[in-house]
Amino acid sequence: MALATVHVTQRAGTRVVTWTVASVGLLVVAFLAGAMIGPAGPQWWRVPLELVDRLPFVSIHSGVTPEQWNIVWQIRMPRVVLAALVGSMLSLAGASYQGVFRNPLVDPYLLGVAAGAGLGATIAFTTNRVETSTWIINPVPLAAFIGALVAVIVTYVVGTAFGASRSSTTLVLAGVAVTSLATAIQTFILQRNNDVVRQVYSWILGRLSSASWGDVRLIAPYLAISTVVLLLHRRVIDVMRVGDDEATALGVNVRLVRLVVVLAATLGTAAAVAVSGLIGFVGIIVPHAVRLLVGSSYRVVLPVSAVLGAAFLISADIPGRVLTNPAETPIGVVTAFFGAPFFLLLLRTKQVAR
Repeated sequence: MALATVHVTQRAGTRVVTWTVASVGLLVVAFLAGAMIGPAGPQWWRVPLELVDRLPFVSIHSGVTPEQWNIVWQIRMPRVVLAALVGSMLSLAGASYQGVFRNPLVDPYLLGVAAGAGLGATIAFTTNRVETSTWIINPVPLAAFIGALVAVIVTYVVGTAFGASRSSTTLVLAGVAVTSLATAIQTFILQRNNDVVRQVYSWILGRLSSASWGDVRLIAPYLAISTVVLLLHRRVIDVMRVGDDEATALGVNVRLVRLVVVLAATLGTAAAVAVSGLIGFVGIIVPHAVRLLVGSSYRVVLPVSAVLGAAFLISADIPGRVLTNPAETPIGVVTAFFGAPFFLLLLRTKQVAR
């Protein structure tokens, strides 16, 4: 019996290592594909050669002109890096939310982040009537970020204001109420500003077409802080899988851990949606896929979700560039196209893991 247990443990460990290495490999492949594919620029097979040529002490002739390299470096690469950062953050935040709330259907937008960001962006679009190319910070991402944070603060204040009866359930219900309120205000504003409806809905559907290195620099500090905090709490989140009472008996301050994890995940999600718009399904389907591959331990689920989330969003962005050339398909449409059937399949097979 003991020998069989050892073999099972060894197989599980081997599977975790295998899929962890595979996820890193998928990210590298997705990154290269994202840099190589596009409607303009050099031939796709020349891009890896140029990347190798730019390494120290390496000299090969890639045939890429400076103008073509500018297309790769200034247009494709910021888009790929931003997709990696956003996909990683949404997946990590989704897995963290699902862990602390012990609910496999929770996504990163649970506490009103999406609705708050959408309202903030709508206000920016409707009030911004001047040229902003010379501004230090684009007002739309800034307004979306502030709107997301305000929505979550209101959610938390309302959701924890019920004395002894407060719980994670009241927090979720408060998030639903705040989401409905923010959506209603957004609809009211759009009804009186029809000229910006197209811009707002383009943002809501998610977009990486305008990505720049400035966007990467803008959100990188927030995402770095959130990622470090969440990964440092992955073992504690693992303990919370047994339930609040049991985790408390094991010495875990459940309320403090839940607060820290929710704040960190929310900060990262707010920063991500501020520059990318609302991209659905990433924070749900990636953690579920990871659980099916490596098991349900959050010590492994969180870091692997971050890596696979980056690879998934980079890959999802590629069809959007080339399917409707010269126009683009919003990345939120692509993720929904692949994500919704996958999620329905999980529900159908009853493999929605906790």
